[in-house]
Amino acid sequence: MAATQTQKEPKNLVHQNAILCETVGKELRNQKLYTKYSMNPHKKSYTLTGKPNSRHDSADGQGDEEFLEMYKTAQQLPTEKLEYPITEAQEIGWDTTPLIDPQRHDRRLYHPKEHSEITKYMDAYWRQKEQEKLQQ
Repeated sequence: MAATQTQKEPKNLVHQNAILCETVGKELRNQKLYTKYSMNPHKKSYTLTGKPNSRHDSADGQGDEEFLEMYKTAQQLPTEKLEYPITEAQEIGWDTTPLIDPQRHDRRLYHPKEHSEITKYMDAYWRQKEQEKLQQ
């Protein structure tokens, strides 16, 4: 039994070559040569000045309109780009409008700190005590 396990079948070079040719054919069929290079619109970039004597940096101000539009949409907030959140994680914090009036005009909900005679006296006392500590 040990003798049968040690004997392996010889490699079939014809089949291995056919598999290699098929793999290379699949790779060539799915390979695309990408020649349209541009900046990544999703990454913050810093603009650099052009070379001093180059002609491709002309001052006509014309740029790639498609790229500029894509860059503007990439820099927008998700709530400006989309009407509804796409994922469950986006639902958290999607609606950021405050439910309460930010100016706090409603006296039912806003109770500002009010000072009485005693609190005014104690504030002055603590301020005086702090000044004495600082002077020592």
